[in-house]
Amino acid sequence: MLTRRKFIATAVATGVGATGALTFRSLSAGSAEYEQAVQRTWRHGARGSSDAPAVLRELVRYATLAPSSHNSQCWKFRLGDQSVAILPDYRRRCPIVDPDDHHLFVSLGCAAENLVQAASAMGFRDDTVFNAGANESLDIALVRATESRTPLFEAIPRRQSTRREFDGQPLANGELRLLESAGTGNGVRVHLLTDRQAMENVLDFVVQGNTAQMRDPAFVRELKDWLRFNGGQAARLGDGLFAGCSGNPSAPGWLGGLMFDLFFTEKAENDKYARHVRSSAGIAVFVSEREDKKHWVEAGRALQRFALQATAMDVRTAHLNQPVEVAALRSQFAESIGISTGRPDLVIRFGRGPGMPRSLRRPVEAVLL
Repeated sequence: MLTRRKFIATAVATGVGATGALTFRSLSAGSAEYEQAVQRTWRHGARGSSDAPAVLRELVRYATLAPSSHNSQCWKFRLGDQSVAILPDYRRRCPIVDPDDHHLFVSLGCAAENLVQAASAMGFRDDTVFNAGANESLDIALVRATESRTPLFEAIPRRQSTRREFDGQPLANGELRLLESAGTGNGVRVHLLTDRQAMENVLDFVVQGNTAQMRDPAFVRELKDWLRFNGGQAARLGDGLFAGCSGNPSAPGWLGGLMFDLFFTEKAENDKYARHVRSSAGIAVFVSEREDKKHWVEAGRALQRFALQATAMDVRTAHLNQPVEVAALRSQFAESIGISTGRPDLVIRFGRGPGMPRSLRRPVEAVLL
């Protein structure tokens, strides 16, 4: 992690601070704009609207609060009279980290689960079908029903991928059972690893995967393209990975890029992941029975229920997907944790700890067809 002290020292060493051309206040420029965007984004909506188009748009807003690879928001939505279709937006795919679009379809599943949870709270029941045709859409038909505001729905505006150390304390058995139930889906199962040796085994694969990715210039370029180095930039674009979400200080784009090149190193990242794993209460590995887009969507829905259930219990979650992103490691990783059938889709660490600054989202208008 690039600490504020190290950041300022480096800025001075490069002549920025010494000349007075850039003050510390300017390094934090855009923070008010960012905070306003956070308030607009991460909230529950007003209840009781009878305007059908407005209700559908609000369901889409909840759907966009789902996670996506590099916060690319790789989805589009088409509204019907009483239905919503979720479609992939291939213009926003991440071809290096996600060459087979696995994460893209997981993200669609996460968005669908948010939408379904919100629909129930607004008085609808749903019939959700993945259409494997040319559009590869998730078609969600909505029928009026009794309102049901579940703890998972209430957790939607509080959920985040928390990229920091947790407190290292174990979860109670009852909490683990709730997480396991939430993370189990149609053709998807979740393995919870809480034994310290098993977690160290996962860490070994995380380090191997991270090392391979860090040595790939294309991976580093793609990641850097999705970084937002200050709050103003994050607020204007509404996507990508805001530096503050991982504990890094804000900076103008050009300086943030320079700092990234200097401090984003293999050793620093591997050391960070070691701290993250060893401070976690456990690791969840999601496995789908078949390797196809329908099951990847279901894995996304299971992941989102897991993350929302965790949030409802004040438990944090974060991704550790390197062992499943690097194809050469995937089968070895599966074998190491006793998975003989199915594809390991996602690796998630969990535990209790403080929150971090929030990522942002584009407005509903930007994702509607």
